[in-house]
Amino acid sequence: MTRTQFFLIAFICSFAYYAFPGYLTQMLTSLPWICWIFPKSILAQQLGSGLYGLGIGTIGLDWSTISSYLGSPLKYNIPVIIDSNFHIDMVAYEKEWPLYLVVFYAITNGAGFASLAALVVHVALFHGREVWEQSRSTFQEKTIDIHTKLMKGYKQVPEWWFMVILVPSIAASIFACQKFNDQLQLPWWGILLACAIGFFFTLPMGIINAITNQAPHLTIITQYIMGYIYPGYPVANMLFRVYGSISTVQAITFLHDFKLGHYMKIPPTTMFMAQIFGTLIATIVYLGTAWWLMETIPDLCEDPSSIWTCPTDTVFYNGSVIWGLMGPRRIFGDLGTYSAINWFFLIGAIAPVLVWVASKAFPKQDWIRLVNMPVLAGLVGRHNYVLSGALDAGLAFMAVLLYFGLGLEGVGLHWWGNELDGCPLASCPTAKGAAVEGCPVHH
Repeated sequence: MTRTQFFLIAFICSFAYYAFPGYLTQMLTSLPWICWIFPKSILAQQLGSGLYGLGIGTIGLDWSTISSYLGSPLKYNIPVIIDSNFHIDMVAYEKEWPLYLVVFYAITNGAGFASLAALVVHVALFHGREVWEQSRSTFQEKTIDIHTKLMKGYKQVPEWWFMVILVPSIAASIFACQKFNDQLQLPWWGILLACAIGFFFTLPMGIINAITNQAPHLTIITQYIMGYIYPGYPVANMLFRVYGSISTVQAITFLHDFKLGHYMKIPPTTMFMAQIFGTLIATIVYLGTAWWLMETIPDLCEDPSSIWTCPTDTVFYNGSVIWGLMGPRRIFGDLGTYSAINWFFLIGAIAPVLVWVASKAFPKQDWIRLVNMPVLAGLVGRHNYVLSGALDAGLAFMAVLLYFGLGLEGVGLHWWGNELDGCPLASCPTAKGAAVEGCPVHH
C-alpha cells in the first residue's frame, strides 16, 4: 500500500467518523465515566468533568480533542546551545527549556526500536537454521538450480576486487577523521564500529528485504548508539549514521542489482563495473551540484520565504541535534522525558517470539508464518505522519461541511448523547449553605 492510498483511506475514515463527535454524539468529545459512577457527588463530578473540572479519567474519542492537547509547539532555540566548535554549551542548555518532541516523532523512534529488535529475533527464529545450512553448503558440492548453473559459465568477481575498494575506503575515512578531527569530530574507532554494525545487520536486513521487499533502516539505532557513547558531538553523530546506516542501504541495493543480474544472466564482472562507474559518476555529479547551489544561492536552506527550504537536510540536522548534540540520555534516558520509549526494544523482541510460538502450536495455519513483525513495526514509523495529516484533513473537511450544512441553519439533535459534558453538578458550589438552582445545598 502506497502512502497516497493510505492517506485516502485514513482521510475517508476520519471524515466519516467526525460526523459522530461533531454532530450526532457530541459527548464522544469527553466521556466522564467518574460522573456516571457518582451522579450525586459534586466533588466527584468536579474531578471528572472535562469541561468544568479537572477531567481526571476522562476519555476523549474525538481527534480534535486529542490533537488539541498537543498544543501549539514553540520552536526550540538550537543555535543558543551550540558553541563555536559545534559542541553543546551546557550553561546555555541549562537555561533553555527541555526539548519536547512531537508525539508522532516519538512514536516513530519507538517503532524504529521495535522494528530493529524484531528484525534480529525474527531472522534468528524463522531463518536461523536456513542461514546456517546455506553457510555450510558453500563449502560443499550440492545440487544447484538452473540459474546458478547457467551463471557458472561466467567469470565470477574475484574477492580481491571488493577488498581493493573496501580497505582503502576505510583507511581514507580513518585518515580524514584523524586529520580533520576538529571539524568532523568522529574518532577513528567510530569508523570501525559503524562498519561492524553494517556488517552485522546486512544479512538479516537482506533476508527480510528479499522476502517482503521492505526492510527497517539503521538510522535510529546508529544515532542511538553513537549518542550514548559520544554525546555532545553532532557532526560525529551524523558521520557515524552515514557509515553505519547508509552504507548498509547501499549494500542492500548492491545485492539487488546482483540479484537482477543473476536472473537476467548478466556477467557478474560487467554488473560490478557498472555499479562502480555509476557510483563514481553519481558522486561527482551530486557533489558538484551541491557545491554549485551553495555558491550561487544566498542563505541556502536558511531563508524560510525561499523555495530552497531543504526539508530532507533539515530533518538530518534535527536528528544530529537530538541524538548527537543533546544525546539520547537527555531525551530517552534517565535524564529525559521519553525514557518509556525504550520499552519498544522489549516489545519488538517479544513480538516475533509470540508469532513463532503460534506457528509451532498451529502448524497447519500457514498464514501465521507470513506475519512479519519487523515489517509491521516499520510500517508504523513510515505511515505515522501520513496518518496524522489524514486525520486532521478529514476532520477539517467534515467540520466545515457540518457548519455550513447544518450549523448555519440551526439544525441540531437534542438527546442525552449530545450533552457536551454529562457532569451537571461540576459547576455547583461546595460551600455550606450556598444555594444554586439545580445544585444540592451543603449543610
